[in-house]
Parts: sequence; structure tokens; C-alpha cells
Amino acid sequence: MDLFKSVLIMITSLIGFLFADKSATLTRPADTVAVKQTLYDFKVKSLVGSKTVDLSKYKGKKVVVMNVASKCGFTKQYADWEKFYKDHGDKVVVLGFPSNDFKGQEPGSSEEIATFCSKTYGVTFPMFEKVEVIGDNKAPLYKWLTTKDLNGWNDQVPSWNFCKYVVNEKGELTHFFASKVLPTDPEFLKSVGL
Repeated sequence: MDLFKSVLIMITSLIGFLFADKSATLTRPADTVAVKQTLYDFKVKSLVGSKTVDLSKYKGKKVVVMNVASKCGFTKQYADWEKFYKDHGDKVVVLGFPSNDFKGQEPGSSEEIATFCSKTYGVTFPMFEKVEVIGDNKAPLYKWLTTKDLNGWNDQVPSWNFCKYVVNEKGELTHFFASKVLPTDPEFLKSVGL
């Protein structure tokens, strides 16, 4: 049964890669009803040291939640997001969540991922333990990000690595951006108030 699930996830990932719009963007509708759960209700484990991080520490800032991978065609975006974080981290926090869900493009251990990100791209934005972002075992944070009944409006799951979810200063999900969207794109900058 586990082999069947693994094959099904690989096939789904391949279909997603071939047919997903990696430049798609979604914006929270103005008439979205307030939800009880926000980003601040989640605790996640840091990539290094596996320490529990309460995401409520980011109250008052905009947050970009991004699924990342070290062996992807979009991996070079680490440099773009690091520059963005250095320039705007006082107002907009970037959070990286490694995931091996798309064609096994993040096979490494936490230590290997941390070393790669640091040595190759000088990543200093917060990184967290590898999680599943699609499928039945998706991490609670990604379940919230991708379930309309939980976040108030969005059902869009990551279509590939480096998809971005923007959260406002109140901890509410406001935007989804697919893989090709960069931190320099006007629509993204507008979504974070820059």
C-alpha cells in the first residue's frame, strides 16, 4: 500500500509539473469571512536544532511561506529571496519549508539542506524541517494554507517547488503565488505593500 501511495504521489507530481501554471497568482476576495485560525496558531520545528518555533512571533509583519527544494530548476530563487529578506526582513519575513514532494527534489537531511542553503546561497531567512505540502500527510500549516474551510478562501495547493503564500500582519492568508513569481515582480511587491 505504501508503494502504491508513493507511485500515486509521483504521478500526481509529474502531472502537476507538466500542467500547472507556475506563474499563477490568487488574491483573497474582499468579501472573505474572517476565520478563527491564523498563521499565529501554528508551531513548527526549525531546520537546525529542531527547536519549536511559535509562528506568533511574526505578529505585526507580513510573512511569505514558501516550499523549497535544493535540486529544482527554481532552486536559484534562494538567492532572490535572500536578497529580498535582507532588504525587507524588518517588514516582511520569508519562511522556507523544504519539501521532497515534487520529483524527490529535496532528498537531503536537515543538516544537508542547511549546509546547502548556507554555503550555496547564503540563506539567513528562517528555514524549517522538511514537510509534506501535498497529499494526505501534508503538514498542519500547509493544510491550513490550502483548505478554504480553514483559511477562508484558498484551496490552491503548491503546484511545484517555490510556491509562495503571503500572510498579512493579522496572520490571515492574502495571496498565493506559483513557482515562477519572483520577489521583484510588481504583483508580489504590491501584495506585501512595497
